[in-house]
Amino acid sequence: MRSLALILALLIGGCGLLPELKDETAGWSANRLYSAAKEAMGDGSYDKAIKYFEILEARYPYGRYAQQAQIEIAYAYHKAGEPAAAIAACDRFIKLHPNHPNVDYVYYLKGLVNFNEDLGILGYVSMQDMSERDPKAARESFDAFRDLVIRFPNSKYAADASARMKYLVNALAAHEVHVARYYLKRGAYVAATNRAQFSVQTYIDAPANEEGLFILVKSYDALGMNDLRDDAERVMRTNFPHSEYYKRGLDRKEPWWKLW
Repeated sequence: MRSLALILALLIGGCGLLPELKDETAGWSANRLYSAAKEAMGDGSYDKAIKYFEILEARYPYGRYAQQAQIEIAYAYHKAGEPAAAIAACDRFIKLHPNHPNVDYVYYLKGLVNFNEDLGILGYVSMQDMSERDPKAARESFDAFRDLVIRFPNSKYAADASARMKYLVNALAAHEVHVARYYLKRGAYVAATNRAQFSVQTYIDAPANEEGLFILVKSYDALGMNDLRDDAERVMRTNFPHSEYYKRGLDRKEPWWKLW
């Protein structure tokens, strides 16, 4: 027991001999912290930048730099590939500063975090099956851009947000139509009509709805629901009079949709 007590005493005493870790930012002004954080951002050291911005906000919570630091933190998380943290930072800023002169940018950034034309649902070149992808990020991106356009129609980011919204609408419609096609090929006609109809009714004017209407015609025909089939065909011919799906069978005895 005496040996154990002696060891403990030595360990406790030894702790006092270890050098204290110094805070390199001790005594730094808000301006210096902000400059160091921006420099780290420029170098691509996003974790370091976030650390400086967080210290700045904690030490100088009421200065003009603090609010800007909150915006910069959201952007740094975005660049660091941490979308959840970036969105949380955006939501926090919007909640705390709904009338900030740069809050429109934060809405735009929130939409941008989930918008990635190379990955996920927007990755048309990807080998992944679209029916297996979760369109949640695309929907959230659309909602953020929509909030920006509605709340700040004169924002300098509104035009780009509107363009991205159009892209997202067709991407979301394409996802629904792709799933509907999946069900159609497997003979799940009720499920196919549900997904295709959702796309047609929700994402109006989306180019992907050309195929969506075709799937409705095919599915209703397979289900023997002739009135609904004819209605869908009528809508399709009105909206897509030169559809590629008419190329086969128009001048034959069999209905054009029977040949697919």
